[in-house]
Amino acid sequence: MIKYFFLLALFLSSSVATAETDNWQTAKSTHFIVYYKNAPEAFIKELIDRSEGYYNKITEDLGFIRYDFWLWDKRARIYIYDDAKDYQLATGQPGWSAGLASIKEKIIRTFPYALGFFETVLPHEMGHIIFREFVGLNNYAIPLWLEEGLASYQEKSKYKLCDKVVKEAIAQNKFINLSQLSNLDPYLMNSQEEVGLFYSEAFSVIDFLIKEFGKESFVLFCQNLRDKKNMEKAIASTYSFSSLRELNDAWLKYLTP
Repeated sequence: MIKYFFLLALFLSSSVATAETDNWQTAKSTHFIVYYKNAPEAFIKELIDRSEGYYNKITEDLGFIRYDFWLWDKRARIYIYDDAKDYQLATGQPGWSAGLASIKEKIIRTFPYALGFFETVLPHEMGHIIFREFVGLNNYAIPLWLEEGLASYQEKSKYKLCDKVVKEAIAQNKFINLSQLSNLDPYLMNSQEEVGLFYSEAFSVIDFLIKEFGKESFVLFCQNLRDKKNMEKAIASTYSFSSLRELNDAWLKYLTP
């Protein structure tokens, strides 16, 4: 399971050129346009249903429900290649890849019934896109742990796993505090254990902020980051913490009551 975090991290920032749409069929919904060639109709229907469900759930979870990001010409695009081989040939992705997101272009690519796509990759990538649209695509005030934690927060199946990994790290004196976490890049890590801990802790911080202080405060926090405040100022302007260190201490106390 830890290996999953590592593999996912490798392709989050990948990007490929927009596919030509001349020979593609289309299926449209409120927030999505799906392009496909020979994918089963049942798969396309399930994809649209799940995508719309995740869109509503993610925007509600994050408190962004008042913001209509993806309507009409702003809808996200999903390209469905015929099979894994077709997908890999078109995108250059390795055999383990179940999907690919281009955040700036608001495009997701996959193939029918890719392993783990519906349960993990789709909500994770949608979390990235929705969050980045809200705070700004080129906003350098956003640390990687915040963005990856928020995207991972959409994978509900990870709740128990992340909690277990973080508490084991605390017990084994391997816990990474927020100051250290802010300087880490999971894409540069060589240890799968370290990558797994990075993602688990990132998930855990988001879970703590939303559960303890509510969605409205989290939205305000993101707005402060969007308005170009740095991390310390955004925290102090939103929560009862004057610094990243105080947030870290409260989070650690929450984990070890």
